Amino acid sequence: MKCRAHCPHNPLLLTMITALFLCAVFALVPVGPVLAGCSVERAPAGAGVPFTLHLGKGCSDQEREAQGVSALDLLAALQEGRGVDLVGVVVTGDFLLDQLPVQRVETVPNLPPSVQEAIRRQGAQDIRVVAGPMSIRDSVMRGMVGNRIKDGLVIMNGPVTMAGTTFERAVDFSQTVFAGPVDFSQAIFLNEGFFVGALFAQAVHFEKTAFGIHTRFHKARFLGPVTFHRAGFNGLAEFIQVSFEQETGFAQTYFKMGTGFSGSRFGGTLDFSEALFEREAFFMFTVFERDAYFRRVTFRGEANFSDSEFKGLDDFSKAFFNTEPRFTRAKISGAPPNPGSLQDPRVLYIIAAALFAFTLLFVFVLRRG
Repeated sequence: MKCRAHCPHNPLLLTMITALFLCAVFALVPVGPVLAGCSVERAPAGAGVPFTLHLGKGCSDQEREAQGVSALDLLAALQEGRGVDLVGVVVTGDFLLDQLPVQRVETVPNLPPSVQEAIRRQGAQDIRVVAGPMSIRDSVMRGMVGNRIKDGLVIMNGPVTMAGTTFERAVDFSQTVFAGPVDFSQAIFLNEGFFVGALFAQAVHFEKTAFGIHTRFHKARFLGPVTFHRAGFNGLAEFIQVSFEQETGFAQTYFKMGTGFSGSRFGGTLDFSEALFEREAFFMFTVFERDAYFRRVTFRGEANFSDSEFKGLDDFSKAFFNTEPRFTRAKISGAPPNPGSLQDPRVLYIIAAALFAFTLLFVFVLRRG
């Protein structure tokens, strides 16, 4: 009883109790948006350490904007020979690799043979080198990306990963050599996407990628396997004079506007199964070294295979042609497919309906008998 009579009147004890109570309360209340569910992972800067910033899935758009990264900071890291590792980040400004210092070819050691061959082919003397890996995943690139060079090459020595990233402005990786594997799966190009004269030395993934108003791979070379499975080309798609050395996949790919593969060469197995061409598709002077599968492909516009050459199996089973396809002077193993043939799904549906009607009539006759 004596303690209860005196404890409430002890100022020091009351202060301590109040402070402990407030600390316990504030420990349960989030102090800011980062503690409310936006996890942030950074790596300390250092020689050879990639520029690293990972933002968790719980971050809001406002929090991502607040944690945004300048493209100039990324270029500075690349210039120091470091890599880039971003996840869920907003990058502001133009990310242009032609701002990297120019190097003479003879000063760059240990270039892969494929890169040396690309340099020899072009006769390039001045190159720009990205030494470390570049990974920008599930992010947003606000400015232009790539380069604006007319002469020379950009060498990407490490792997390049842009999976899930949205490019709001033009992307131009023309005259770029990708020495490592490349992954643009589920990326979104809202504007142009140019890879003119690019060399891909290893495997390339463009699965479920959404391409924008104009896509160009003119004279690009794919030395390894490449897949565009379930990709969507919402604008013009140019694959003119492209070399595909190994397996190539365009299965279930959507082409909304005119598409050109004329003059290209497919050195490995090619798969266009269930692809959809809304407009013209040109495969003139195209060489198919191995089996080419166009099963269940839909051509709603002109399909022109004039002067093409099929050296392996040419499979157009169940392909649909809205107009008469052109196979003028084409070297094809079997008879060219035509609208109205048994390969036309409309004909197959008519045949199936006729068989069903005949079966019903036959059952009716049996029952009456």
